[in-house]
Amino acid sequence: MKLLFQCVKRYSPWMIAGGIALSYTPCLYAAESGTQPISWFFLCASMFGGLALFLYGMEKMSTGLKRTAGNRMRSILAALTRNRVIAMFVGAFITMVIQSSSATTVMLVSFVQAGLMTFVQSMGVILGADIGTTVTAQLIAFKLTDYALLMIGIGFSLHMFGKRGMTKNVGDVILGFGILFFGMKLMSDAMKPLRTYAVFIDTMREMENPFFGILIGALFTSLVQSSSATTGVVIVLAQQGLLTLEAGIPLVFGANIGTCITAGLASIGTSREAKRVAMAHAIHMELMDLLKQIVVYSSNIAKTFLVKCQADKH
Repeated sequence: MKLLFQCVKRYSPWMIAGGIALSYTPCLYAAESGTQPISWFFLCASMFGGLALFLYGMEKMSTGLKRTAGNRMRSILAALTRNRVIAMFVGAFITMVIQSSSATTVMLVSFVQAGLMTFVQSMGVILGADIGTTVTAQLIAFKLTDYALLMIGIGFSLHMFGKRGMTKNVGDVILGFGILFFGMKLMSDAMKPLRTYAVFIDTMREMENPFFGILIGALFTSLVQSSSATTGVVIVLAQQGLLTLEAGIPLVFGANIGTCITAGLASIGTSREAKRVAMAHAIHMELMDLLKQIVVYSSNIAKTFLVKCQADKH
């Protein structure tokens, strides 16, 4: 009974947020079917509650994975970064575990500041971190929302009734996954009434302007401190048909820029070498964004040219 009370006390804010969002979802369905006008309060509450659960699920999953790995992560990072190729794989693995390239970069800044690693050693890890951070987006795109409640039930059972610490940690990971996808489902349900709302559709079309989309993506990511959360929201909008590929790409590019802010803040007051780590992370992300923009828009130009040539033949 004491354990149950502690669990409810610890998770009550998130349970309240989820309960509020869930209770408002039927109102959104009613609005979608045309039985009543859209309630912006209910819609915003559902989005807020869903986003809160999404972020909490990421935090819960990350905590469980870090506890499972223990302090071995730090020793592995220090030992294996002497080889740049291996360092890249280590960076990808660690970022997959902690679900944040910003957290990996902050860790690198602290290691270089403490003299545990050189700037050259950190470069491979930075490259790997930017690869590892894409795993969350791939999992989100698999549409596992239908199994969210099952994962929550399994994870909670393992955490509550597991006798060993490892079992409880695995339960936390599964519980985090379930909460993450349940939050996505709530956000997705909240967006459904907007599919026929002309003003919102016109606003989404404005996102096709690369500069505007990048700015919005960077600002949102700097607020929630998670590029994965931004990518998750973009995927939800795309799944509901509210966001085109042309509008989604700049938002994701902006998310990659916004994720550099945390590392930049962490480098304030550190040594020159540590500042170089944060700067290298920012430069790499922006160069990769520039390269991706060149590839995407070059392919669009090529596609338009081929269509025109095909039309000229007829």
